Amino acid sequence: MSGEKPQWGLKVRVWVERKSQKVLGPGRVELLEHIDRERSISAAARKMKMSYRRAWELVQAMNLAAGIALVEASPGGSGGGGASVTPEGYQAIRLYRTIEAQIIKSTEQLELPEEPLSTQSGKR
Repeated sequence: MSGEKPQWGLKVRVWVERKSQKVLGPGRVELLEHIDRERSISAAARKMKMSYRRAWELVQAMNLAAGIALVEASPGGSGGGGASVTPEGYQAIRLYRTIEAQIIKSTEQLELPEEPLSTQSGKR
């Protein structure tokens, strides 16, 4: 039946690690993209419906795991603070999105049987 979605599908989530430490994943890259647009960790956190503390911890974890700053933050105060994605942070976003697109393309070519868990006549 054309137009009908198959009952079974494949979904893949991608993480990029360095020295067994997670640097990038779906949420972390989304956070980087929001920081780029908002120029603020707190505004990016609000967009993602997460606490500022959680967003700050993710930024710190990404920077530490990458071994280089992906985000630079300046303290608040009367002049206001802010945050910006570094050139390495932009490269990290591009890298992740390229890998993600390649993996999605590969998984779209895989086909699951209509009933992948069927034992087919009791065979094991």
